[in-house]
Parts: sequence; C-alpha cells; structure tokens
Amino acid sequence: MAALGWLTPRRRSATARSVLAGEASAEAARKSTQDAAAHDGTDEAREPEFPVLGDERAAAFFDLDNTVMQGAALFHFGRGLYKRKFFETRDLARFAWQQAWFRLAGVEDPEHMQDARDSALSIVKGHRVAELMSIGEEIYDEYMAERIWPGTRALAQAHLDAGQPVWLVTAAPVEIATVIARRLGLTGALGTVAESVDGVYTGKLVGEPLHGPAKAEAVRALAAAEGLDLARCAAYSDSHNDIPMLSLVGHPYAINPDSKLRKHARTYDWRLRDYRTARKAAKVGLPAAAGVGAVAGGTVAAIALHRRRR
Repeated sequence: MAALGWLTPRRRSATARSVLAGEASAEAARKSTQDAAAHDGTDEAREPEFPVLGDERAAAFFDLDNTVMQGAALFHFGRGLYKRKFFETRDLARFAWQQAWFRLAGVEDPEHMQDARDSALSIVKGHRVAELMSIGEEIYDEYMAERIWPGTRALAQAHLDAGQPVWLVTAAPVEIATVIARRLGLTGALGTVAESVDGVYTGKLVGEPLHGPAKAEAVRALAAAEGLDLARCAAYSDSHNDIPMLSLVGHPYAINPDSKLRKHARTYDWRLRDYRTARKAAKVGLPAAAGVGAVAGGTVAAIALHRRRR
C-alpha cells in the first residue's frame, strides 16, 4: 500500500520498533474485534481455484492506498477536514501537492510522507477520538466510496464468501482504515495509531507508522494469535515497500504494482492484477469470486474493527 502520509524513512529489515509496532497493531486489532463481537493482468487459466472454500486457517490481507482505493486515504481525509475548517488553505495546498506527487510518481517519497504525517498530527491534536471517528464516516461517503477499485473489492469479497477473514493493513490512520473496513464489510483493519489521553489526541505516535517491515510484523503477530497458517493466506499490495508482507504468505498478489514490485513479482512468479485500466477490471476481478460461488486510541500504530457477521 502506498500510504501518502504518517511515514518515516527506515531500513528494509525489521527493527525492534517495527516489531513492536506490528505486534501492537495485531493485538489491538484482535481486541477490537472481540469487543465488537461482545457488543453484538495474468493468465488466470493456470491458477488453481482460490480462495479455498471453508479453509478456516486462511485469511487475506489488503493494503489500502492504490490497492483497495484510488489515491491516498490520508489526502481524502484531509480534504474532509479542510471542508470542516480544521486547517487553512495553505495546508490543503500541501496535501494536494503530496497527492499529485503520489499519483504521478507512483512511489512513496519519505520527505513528503514525513511532512504529511507531521501536518496531520498537528491538525488532530486536541480533538477527541470520537469526533474524528464520526467525521471519518462522513468523509468516506463524500470522497472515498466512489474511489474503491471494483476489481480489488471483488477479490476481497471472494475471501469473505469463502468464509475467510479479510483485513486491511495500512500505514494510514487507523480511524480511516477502520471506517473503510467496516463500510466494505471486511473483518477489520491494522493501521497506524495516534496517541490519546482521556480520549483526546496528543499529537504523538504510538510506536511508529505501520509501514514496510512493521506491516509484516503486524500480519505475523495477528496470524499467530488467530491460529492462521500464513502459507494458506493471501496478501495484496501495489507497493514494493510491502514486499516484506507479501513474502510472508503463500499467495502474494501485486495489485496496480509500482515498477519495483512488478519486477519483483515477475521474478518470483507472483500473481499480478492491474485495475488502472478498464480493460482488465471486469475480466480479472471475477475468476476469484467465481471460484467460491460468486487517529483511535493511542496515535498511529495499529488497531481495527469488528468481525464481519456471518
């Protein structure tokens, strides 16, 4: 996933902070789902039927930006906050420039991401978590719903129809990820968590952004806690930064891949999907479905949502 903001430069290998962020994300995600339950193009012809119906030890993990949704969730969230007068025009211009760079270059620029993250943290500082969650629901309807890739949505639904949990895994703020996961009927979301005290954002992060190796650690920790077999799981992303996460699972998919991920996917014979042109959207999204029958508490590190009701 190529998230626009909230990110910092880091080495490719997992650091102690990456492991901490990943494990914290997985634990928060599991707790969130338990609490919710308590309150309530390639040649597809060569591929075996997938996902496997009734495989209870399998799950799917989806990056968000440019994988599930066109563009960066943080940018669209920023547009909504600007509309509600959370910040000034010059801040919106900076968000717009970062989004334009992201869309045109197709890669994550550390300086842009650092700036966007710092800007977003300063904007939400002093606001209540509940307020941002409520606003997030409105912003999803205003700016995000129409930008969901139908092909990727079909892949996620195929896993759900097969009885498998589906998680978003993103460096975007968990509030955004949680709203999107719930609105798409997914199991939940692992995202970057913002620190809060007594329900109010402090403007700091919990750990580090869920990005690169930290995503892989989050998936690994969640799989261990949920009893999943990673060799039977799938992961989907557009970004080479998510190669650590994609390499964990038995079924890695490169979705709308950047050049580095496309090259890596071809080298290791990973499946490719590209929904950036209309010609493949209908064709590629259907086979998987046919195979089975058709910034919350803390600041940015990871939590998630409720389980999809069966």
